[in-house]
Amino acid sequence: MALRSTVDFLLYDWLQVEQLNQRLRFSDHSRDTFDAVLDTCERIARDKYAPHNRTVDVQEPAFDGEKVILPFCTQEAHDAYAASGMLSAAQDFAIGGMQLPYTVEAAANAFFACASVSIGGGMLTVGNANLLMKHGSVLQKKVFALNEFNGRFAGTMCLSEPQAGSSLSDVATRALPDGPDYASDPLGPRFRLKGNKMWISTGDHELTENIVHLVLAKIPGADGKTMAGTKGISLFIVPKKLVDAQGQLTGERNDVALAGLNHKLGWRGTVNTLLNFGEGKYPVRGESGALGYLVGEAGKGLQCMFHMMNEARIGVGLAATMLGLAGYYASLSYAQTRSQGRPVGPAGKDPSQPPVRLIEHADIKRMLLAQKAYGEGALALGLYCARLVDELHTGDEAQRTDAQWLLEVLTPIVKSWPSEWCLEGNSLAIQIHGGYGYTRDFPVEQYWRDQRLNMIHEGTHGIQAMDLLGRKVLLEEGRGLKLLSQHILATVTQAQAAGPQFSAYGQALKLAVQQIAEATHAAWAGGEPSLALANAVPYMQAFGHTVMAWMWLQVGLASQGVGDANQGRQRACQFFFHYELPKIGAWLGVVNSRDSTCADMPEGAF
Repeated sequence: MALRSTVDFLLYDWLQVEQLNQRLRFSDHSRDTFDAVLDTCERIARDKYAPHNRTVDVQEPAFDGEKVILPFCTQEAHDAYAASGMLSAAQDFAIGGMQLPYTVEAAANAFFACASVSIGGGMLTVGNANLLMKHGSVLQKKVFALNEFNGRFAGTMCLSEPQAGSSLSDVATRALPDGPDYASDPLGPRFRLKGNKMWISTGDHELTENIVHLVLAKIPGADGKTMAGTKGISLFIVPKKLVDAQGQLTGERNDVALAGLNHKLGWRGTVNTLLNFGEGKYPVRGESGALGYLVGEAGKGLQCMFHMMNEARIGVGLAATMLGLAGYYASLSYAQTRSQGRPVGPAGKDPSQPPVRLIEHADIKRMLLAQKAYGEGALALGLYCARLVDELHTGDEAQRTDAQWLLEVLTPIVKSWPSEWCLEGNSLAIQIHGGYGYTRDFPVEQYWRDQRLNMIHEGTHGIQAMDLLGRKVLLEEGRGLKLLSQHILATVTQAQAAGPQFSAYGQALKLAVQQIAEATHAAWAGGEPSLALANAVPYMQAFGHTVMAWMWLQVGLASQGVGDANQGRQRACQFFFHYELPKIGAWLGVVNSRDSTCADMPEGAF
């Protein structure tokens, strides 16, 4: 109930999502239809996901030599999710979609992540299909994307390799034309792929009829050599089972073999695999080599894949957010029911007095307020970015341009900030539980374990930081950063007219924006990338906290009303400005000075 009221407030009172119904694409919708979707997802998450969160953590995926074994509750949850229509929620009515705004889709999917992020929803499948709708041929859309949207097929993204995790320029998987008629296949230019892919989520299972792998590989030149770097990477559709031009299974297995399952700290219910492509275990037409169909132009695969990766980064940020909120709700309930200790002061020295509940202690309130500020603030950021995606797709030219540039600078933040600070929130949830939090008697230890992955997958923390400071804030002479600053300062102006407290918050935020601009300039003043980027993570932390202060100032201004919920938002806003925003000074100090303590550390000194 707490989550639903927060979602409703952010969607309707703050983001004014009903205004989107004035646009042609969403004109058939109303708040009633949006609420119906939220109701359905909340119910499925409550009935099919939440009761089995511990089950999928304990009963990890297993491989019997032929297929992956999952607990039956995973199949039930997947089937319920597919039946809900959420896989095609944002797609056209003409292909069976609901034409929902992405903002509503993202909010609805939040219920599943909060109930059991490990069971998962359709993030990879939807992202895979959306990429094909953007870059695939007409037949690739019909055969693969539409069958992903209707739940027959699942989708993956296959980027990393055992020797090349984040360094995609070192991808070694090769793709060779499959015979002289390779270019005449109706499904697209046909190649034979050979190589290994690592850390592939949902890479093998029996939940769907088929799995559509999107695989990055390099096509050798006439000399048999591949082009160095990322420019030579192409993208291929590699189905687990071969299909015909009508999307029907041919009965033949593609040469994609499960080499092993990765057993993880968290997200244990999600199958994670090492896949071998073209090793000959399942020869196709008497030959080794997995059949794959080129997507888009040869050599431009990474540009295509970023369409999926950027969607996934918003999805990871929202998953991190919901794990943070799940921990917050659990520790709040525990603090309200668990009695421990006595109050500070004379009364607390009387052992005959009954103990008080945990929530009556100031430090417990501090930890709860931190979790609330991290989790609800991150949800505001995620839904704000989702709203920008709707502007990008359906706004007028000016709205689309603004949304594009804002997303450039905010995408690294929406992925990284919740991953770091909701992890801290999950740690505080364990702390509130005390020794019990460290056991499996309560769910908070699982939330922490599940959360820890989010700073790594879909672009590690350090990569997001280098992308932000090394590219995003510099594009077109800082166009995105300048636009973001303008939007933040517009909120500051609103705050100045809302009373002394909000005016003070506005001044603090205005100063933070100035400090970010100065640090951006200082980092690059020497013109030396190695020094500029040596402290990219502290820069991103300060940038993220500034953005989050902006989110909380907007939420605070929108929640000036009576009631416990609004008072809670006001207090969380106050907490963020009093306890969190002041941290940026220390982070930006090392950026401004181009501190080389870490960069210059000799290996032997470790």
